[in-house]
Amino acid sequence: MSVNRPEVLFLCVHNAGRSQMAAAFAREIGAGRVVVHSAGSAPGETLNPAVVEVMREKGIDITGERPQKLTDEMALSADVVVTMGCGDACPVYPGKRYVDWELIDPAGKQIEDVRPIRDDVERRVTALIDELLDVKN
Repeated sequence: MSVNRPEVLFLCVHNAGRSQMAAAFAREIGAGRVVVHSAGSAPGETLNPAVVEVMREKGIDITGERPQKLTDEMALSADVVVTMGCGDACPVYPGKRYVDWELIDPAGKQIEDVRPIRDDVERRVTALIDELLDVKN
């Protein structure tokens, strides 16, 4: 854990949609009080354009983000690892707290279908950040 700041890793397969939204919301809601990592077990080339657009609607610009490959360092430093649709594709690190979020994959979906996914991610991230900051205070 970073100097009294909890660390969270949002992990999915391609790191192009759900985990990127979650990380962006966590950075916004955490406002520097939480260290945020986002990665994929098999990262894609670019972010899902519909995800970029629905986040822009919330005033969050993720155009500068890129899918990243999961590293052992990311996982080992995290206090909580949030998996999203990984199944067996995401490795398990013993001793880590895991939370699995069953979220619809926004890949190939139209913007109107991605908005409810975004809103679900935002609710879950808000609850997680509230919990982590409450525990750390």
